[in-house]
Amino acid sequence: MNIQLDDRRKALIEKLGIANEEKGFQPVAGRILGLLYVSPRPELTFDEIRESLNISKSATSTALNLLMHMGRVDYTTFSGDRKRYFRIKLGNWREVIQEEMEHMVKISYVLQEVLEVRKADNTANFNCNIEEFTSFLQFLYKDFPSLLQRWEKSRGKE
Repeated sequence: MNIQLDDRRKALIEKLGIANEEKGFQPVAGRILGLLYVSPRPELTFDEIRESLNISKSATSTALNLLMHMGRVDYTTFSGDRKRYFRIKLGNWREVIQEEMEHMVKISYVLQEVLEVRKADNTANFNCNIEEFTSFLQFLYKDFPSLLQRWEKSRGKE
């Protein structure tokens, strides 16, 4: 069963696909995320995804497995129906951002070690840029909980 998608939704799938590719996702995985965001229904079967995006079973399976492994997609089942229905996993967005922050701060610590190695190099401007970058990443990581709390307060969700 093919999902009916108008031109605007198709264009949004491609935009989201490209944005996700820029983040490092495989093209098919990015388009699947796009489809799941814009689909008129929040859950789609494997075949609906495959047919809507006109992709192979193998590409669909590989991308869905990747997205599930990354915690971006999960699935549900319905009583009496053997099919799995895939959906965007939005309930964990705070954890996803926290994981990204933790990854960035780990990189910043490694970059601080890089600076120690680079001290003898005649690249003061480059080293300064690395130092500013690592400092900002650590600042952002440290302030993320308070930023989230301020945002929740602004939405009345404290």
